Amino acid sequence: MESMVVEPVTLEGRRVRLEPIGHEHADDLVVAAGDRAIWRYIPLDPSSTESMRTWIDGSIADREAGTVLRFAIVDRASGRAVGSTSLFDIRPKDRGIEIGWTWLGRDAQRTGINTECKHLLLRHCFETLGAIRVQLKTHRLNFKSRRAIERIGAQFEGILRNHTIMPDGSYRDSAYYSIIECEWPAVRRHLELMMAGGEE
Repeated sequence: MESMVVEPVTLEGRRVRLEPIGHEHADDLVVAAGDRAIWRYIPLDPSSTESMRTWIDGSIADREAGTVLRFAIVDRASGRAVGSTSLFDIRPKDRGIEIGWTWLGRDAQRTGINTECKHLLLRHCFETLGAIRVQLKTHRLNFKSRRAIERIGAQFEGILRNHTIMPDGSYRDSAYYSIIECEWPAVRRHLELMMAGGEE
């Protein structure tokens, strides 16, 4: 198979729509980003209008450079952007990619939105892009995120120690997970069952 080609795309689900992020999403995302607890384990804090617009500028530049495809997570019922998620660490020759930098406003958490986002992104990665590996990672101490990743069926691979330096100067150990192409059919069925049952 040829190398992956990752281009901007809108992914439609039953509850959410993933749109390439733009300044039209800024006001909604500032509201969604207002809960300080979201940023405890994420080396980012776009919770002011100015910092959000700067972050979106960077996201657009990354998209144009082909290094990161960042999405606004739009709740179809309200039409509002309630968070963001991304495709990055794109390795076209090796057909690998990472899903991450995912955050949701408090009102969108534990609603099933995150599960549908992962389903849309994984389906796009494996079935459209032809990925053979999709990885996910999180702070070693972010047990809520680790449980969510494990619940969708990703396999734990290990810990990268002192992987990054957080904004407060602390060192982050990153827990790595992956799903590979032969596992995707079972993971897809599992996610579809979770969504049918209304699970987050």
